[in-house]
Amino acid sequence: MSSVFVPLVSSALRRALLAGACAATAMAAQAQGAMPPWQGAGAARYVCGGIGSDESTAMRSAMKAHPLALLFARADGAYMASVDVTIKGGDATNAAALAFRADGPVCLVDLPNGRYVIDAAAPGGTPKSQTVTVGGGSKTADFRF
Repeated sequence: MSSVFVPLVSSALRRALLAGACAATAMAAQAQGAMPPWQGAGAARYVCGGIGSDESTAMRSAMKAHPLALLFARADGAYMASVDVTIKGGDATNAAALAFRADGPVCLVDLPNGRYVIDAAAPGGTPKSQTVTVGGGSKTADFRF
């Protein structure tokens, strides 16, 4: 009798594990699907969003998987979009690595390791600048206007 019982438990356990794995995969795909499309090409690319709860959750959960995250808010803490962003490389030419308008309060940025200057300008706000070093873990630059 125990030889019959063990395979049934094992089979039930396999089904439960498979169902859990499928659910986790579906949740990850849903979170990725809730994000806007990536922009840019190669080693320098970005995605901005965070409008609506699904997109905001997807963007925030993905922050640690990217070398740089940018957050934009008013001084009172209310999130904001339509921020003009320029990210300049720290090389001798100080050339722009990326330039874009953030269509949401959260931007995830993939850049090669190095030192960068981030300039952000929001409508009606004083332009802000921050220097970050990308590499060795995820960094977040928080801009308040």
